[in-house]
Amino acid sequence: MAAIEYYDVILKPVITEKSMAGMGEKKYTFLVHPEANKVMIKEAVEKMFEGAKVARVNTMNLDGKTKRRGMTYGKTAKTKKAIVWLTEDSKEIEIFAGL
Repeated sequence: MAAIEYYDVILKPVITEKSMAGMGEKKYTFLVHPEANKVMIKEAVEKMFEGAKVARVNTMNLDGKTKRRGMTYGKTAKTKKAIVWLTEDSKEIEIFAGL
């Protein structure tokens, strides 16, 4: 496994209706590097967003979807999703503030 820096761990936030509903409970959803573990995700969130204190992290591996073009079948890339819970005294994450 290559050395993954904290800025490579979080790829992008997940913006869905369900993830937006969880923001009231200080629950944030991100797409993360497939080889990142929970400790790496926690460190990345705390370093990238000032004042954020992570209480816990849940991760899930998502298989690629099967796609078809004519007679040829293929799969899209596998992804990994992380749900991050912040502590009660933690600051909000600003990238979600205007949504």
